[in-house]
Formats: sequence, structure tokens, C-alpha cells
Amino acid sequence: MDATNGSGYKSCGPLTDYHIPDYILKPDSDQVILDNAPCCPVVVFINSRSGGQLGSGLIKTYRELLNEAQVFDLSEESPDKVLQRLYANFEKLKSNGDTLAIEIQKNLRLIVAGGDGTASWLLGVVSDLKLSPSPPVATVPLGTGNNLPFSFGWGKKNPATDQNAVKSFLGLVKGASEMNIDSWHIIMRMQVPKEGPCDPIAPLELPHSLHAFHRVSGSDSLNVEGYHTFRGGFWNYFSMGMDAQVSYGFHSERKKNPEKFKNQLTNQGTYAKLGLKQGWFAPSLTHPSSRNIAQLAKVKIMKRPGGRWEELKIPSSIRSIICLNLPSFSGGFNPWGTPGTRKAQDRDLTAPYVDDGLIEVVGFRDAWHGLVLLAPNGHGTRLAQAHRIRFEFHKGAADHTFMRVDGEPWKQPLPKDDETVVVEISHLRQVTMLANQPCKSKSIDDPTSPSHRGEGDGDSDSLEDEDEWQEGRKKFGAADTFKLPDEVEIAHLS
Repeated sequence: MDATNGSGYKSCGPLTDYHIPDYILKPDSDQVILDNAPCCPVVVFINSRSGGQLGSGLIKTYRELLNEAQVFDLSEESPDKVLQRLYANFEKLKSNGDTLAIEIQKNLRLIVAGGDGTASWLLGVVSDLKLSPSPPVATVPLGTGNNLPFSFGWGKKNPATDQNAVKSFLGLVKGASEMNIDSWHIIMRMQVPKEGPCDPIAPLELPHSLHAFHRVSGSDSLNVEGYHTFRGGFWNYFSMGMDAQVSYGFHSERKKNPEKFKNQLTNQGTYAKLGLKQGWFAPSLTHPSSRNIAQLAKVKIMKRPGGRWEELKIPSSIRSIICLNLPSFSGGFNPWGTPGTRKAQDRDLTAPYVDDGLIEVVGFRDAWHGLVLLAPNGHGTRLAQAHRIRFEFHKGAADHTFMRVDGEPWKQPLPKDDETVVVEISHLRQVTMLANQPCKSKSIDDPTSPSHRGEGDGDSDSLEDEDEWQEGRKKFGAADTFKLPDEVEIAHLS
């Protein structure tokens, strides 16, 4: 019998509960007959480059315990190809009356081990492919921040890779509950500049999850003649400003000297040192005020679907703005917190639910401001909750800014002669996560969650541009744009 002891260990039971036979995974294999279908069949995706040497160690252990063919190294094969092949085989076997395939597809769970960028990649693929039924996803913390795993009760420390640790994790996956999570679509459009590039500039090479932000093709419905249009999506957060600049410096250093970044605690210490070096602790001395958010862009929000755009007043001292979907940022902090009753009534604010179609918008002045998160009820400057948010950059305010999506930063050039640069974030759809206890994330349907206000009727007078880009807001692009073709040189993109 499965049992959990005080240390968080959970017996996994027989390994056959998780095992998927070859013929399900490999269409050309011989069919087998099993007495009982596995109750928790899993497909495991591991980024062997994450967590120093831990990724490779996890792959070895999972393959020792399970069918080697159900454990995939993401540096060798992308998840969209794996899942497309698997689900095509499911359909073929089901049409032949294979009851085992039906049961495995119905009960399938996915495990992804890597940083937040890796987890976001898999979630984007699951969202794009619209798998039915959509398999819920458990995340193994194998990065520096590990905000996604932490949000759903899987911890934030890199795991052990021995067989007992992996068996314990499998037991937790079997007993985990399902929870829906909102996803968010992001579009950036700007006029073609008279000179200079405006493609995202990554830290030495394309970010691991730049599927989340890429230029649309000429045939895409979002493409407009004379403009550059980029699109993507995120699950945890989009941030812009000085925090993204520090993250960009960290990723650049790690790309230059990967041998120095093989320990999670060392990585976090290096991150703090870079914040100090780049002036995040004293930005008034090092950070041009022209790059403060209010001086850089006008911010508008739409509070409800079909509502009116309203200008959001940003305090002039705010140097970083975070659009937050999950209650975890920068390694486990909750910048939004839980507004008290008075603020909930006065400002129409709620607790941060992960499935309410609203995103929390928080501002920070500097790293010292961020230290308030160490206090029990500490939080950033709560700016708004919104169904959509739009950044309209001021003409010539700066030649670049820094942006970050789910832990992956880039430097974004801004045309000097253009005042029509727009970044818009809007609600996309939902996927299903696996939640372990205690779970930081809260559902709007959870009776134990803090009370939630009524939605109201909203504003029925939608602006003319409510449906703008509607056709394009359909997917992340994760399924077919994560990796560059082999013939494309990264240097040419930057």
C-alpha cells in the first residue's frame, strides 16, 4: 500500500503501474497482452543540459526503472515529435479495438525535468497540439528559479537522481491532483526601422524557450506589410525592465562559462552578485530614468473580456514590471500576495488564482524593494489585475529594453524613429497541471481559496480593435518553432 511518511517520501508501488509497452511507443513493435492496464502510465521528458550533471543522471535512472523508450532526452528529440507520433499511434490502435491503448491514453501523465524554460516548452507543445484528452503535467525542479514546480508543490531544490528518489517522485505523481492553469499569448509589432535590427537579441545564443517569442512567417494571419510582428506565450510571467537585464547578464555569463554553473546554490549566489554589479541595488546611480517603465511606455489594461481599454498609471520610480500568472517569481516569492479585505473592496483586487483568466501586474523600484517579499505579508507594488494588457512604447524613449518570459531573457532593440511599437498580452487557453501538496497555486473553484468577487457584467461597448489579431491568437508556436533548422546560423539572427 502506498504511504507517505513525514519526510515527504511516497511509496510508488509496483513499477508496472507506470510502464508503457513498446508497441504503444513504437508503431512497428509487436503487440503484447497485459492482464491489467497500468494505472499511471507516464512519458518522461528530461533536459540533459539542466541542473549541471543532474539531467543526465535522471535520464539514466528513469530508463533503468521504466521502459527506456518512454524516457526522452530533450536535447535529442523535441516533445512535439514524440507526442504527435504517440497520439497518432493511439488513434490507430484504438481504431483496431485495442482496449489497452484506450486505457493508457486515458490515464497518461507527463513528467518534465528541467528549468522553467523547459517546462514551458512542453506546456506550449501540449497546448498547441490540443491533445484529447490533454495529459496533465508534473514538473521536476532542475533549474535555477524553478517557479513552475514550486507553484504546484514539487519543490524548488534540484532533486536527487538515485532510484529511491525517482521512485518516490513517481509515487507522488500517481497521487497528485489535477489543476487547470491559464496560458497567455504575447504579440509584439513594430514598423520596419530605417536602420538596425529589431529581432530579439539572446544572451550569446537563442534562449532555451524562445519558442515563446519569435517572428511570425509571411503567411501568418498576424503578418502585416511594413511591420515586424513577433508572437508567443507564457505560463508563469512576462517581465520587462531591470530584473530582466540582470537575468540577461546571468544567462550571458552562464553561456560563456558553463563549467562554473553546475550547482544551484552557486548559481543563485552568482545571480545576486550580478544584480549588485549591474546596479539593481542602486539603480538611481546606474540606471537611466528614461528606461523606467512610465518613461518607456504607456500601459493600458482591459479588466474583463470585451471591456474598454484603460490607461494604467505607473509610478515614475518603477523600473521593473511583472505580469504574473503563478504565485511564484524569482525562486519562490509571491510578489502579489493576498490583498486584505479593504484593498479587495477599494481597488477590486483578489487573491492570485491560476485559472481565473486574469493576470496580476506588479511593479518594483529596485532590489531593495524586492526584499519586502522576505516579510510574511510582503508584496510588490500592486498595479492591476487584467484580462489583457498593452504596452505602447514612446517614440525614441530608448534604443532597447530587456524582456523576460518564464525565466528566459533577451535584449529587445527598439526603433528610434518609430512610435508604434506595441506589446500586447492576452488570455489564450488552459492546460492541466499535476499538483502535489502543499500546493501554492489556488483555483477559483477551490472552496478553500479566499472568497472571490463576482465577475459582473463588464463593459459591453467593446473597442473596434477587440478582435484585432484574433485569428493569430491561437497558439504558442512551441510545436514547430522551438529549434532552429541546422542550416541557420545563430550569429546571423543576432
